[in-house]
Amino acid sequence: MQPRHVALAVFLSVVWGMNFVAIDVALAGFPPLLLVCLRFLVAALPALILPRPAIRWPMLILISSTLFIGQFSLFFSAMAVGMPAGLGSIVLQVQAFVTIAIAAAVLGERPGARQLVGAAITLAGLAAIAATVGVNGVTMEGLALSLGSAVLWSVGNILVRRLAPVDAVALVSWLSLIALLPMLAIAYAVEGPATIGHALTHASWMTVGAVLYIGLASTTFGYGAWSQLLKIYPASIVAPFSLLVPVTGTISAALLLGERFGPLRLAGMVLIMAGLAVLVLRPRRKVIAATG
Repeated sequence: MQPRHVALAVFLSVVWGMNFVAIDVALAGFPPLLLVCLRFLVAALPALILPRPAIRWPMLILISSTLFIGQFSLFFSAMAVGMPAGLGSIVLQVQAFVTIAIAAAVLGERPGARQLVGAAITLAGLAAIAATVGVNGVTMEGLALSLGSAVLWSVGNILVRRLAPVDAVALVSWLSLIALLPMLAIAYAVEGPATIGHALTHASWMTVGAVLYIGLASTTFGYGAWSQLLKIYPASIVAPFSLLVPVTGTISAALLLGERFGPLRLAGMVLIMAGLAVLVLRPRRKVIAATG
């Protein structure tokens, strides 16, 4: 990769890692489902000028329901009831292995030995984290909602894989636009007009800034930059940079939010990262020069 593209990939990992801190900050002023609505509102703005991707409406609605409404509703709720930002940035990576399991069941894609080893390591990490429920702000409800979010992310991944190549920013913008009204109805029904009205009229500059970061930096810029890198380089070269996202998420949560990890929880986080590394980092084959 060219140095400027390496710098972009690293910067993007920082942007996405910091997103978990931004969510935590925004949740201090907005209830979780309203926050999801605000994310969609900001992220949908490019749809005003970008044409709708050439995808049939039923598929767009299905992807928006799983990848956007389902995933973000569950994860934002998880952080609201007991999933610290740094830990959440790592737990969500379980989606990579859930995607493999769904692909095996639905698409008949048999996992290889490396994928099975990575999944086993990751499950061990999850078990270690589950053993720390009730310590330092982690609840069983928060962990369960986070895993549910990872499952819906995986379902969305499978659906997106079945699409023809499209512009990533246009796709994300239109998926956000499609999700906005249903999400508003859900937030209104669950959180109520009084809670929503109070949050909107008492928003601080910090929580508003966090919402703009989540919608513009993490969503619009993030998906656009990642898509651009994938257009230039093979996925096998770009994908390993995704390993930096939970790393930067954990570091930023520790530095900015004061998040701390006990030995058992830290061991679980390391195991999940190790399992993800086994999946993403493929060993390069040795090249044997021809002689004589």
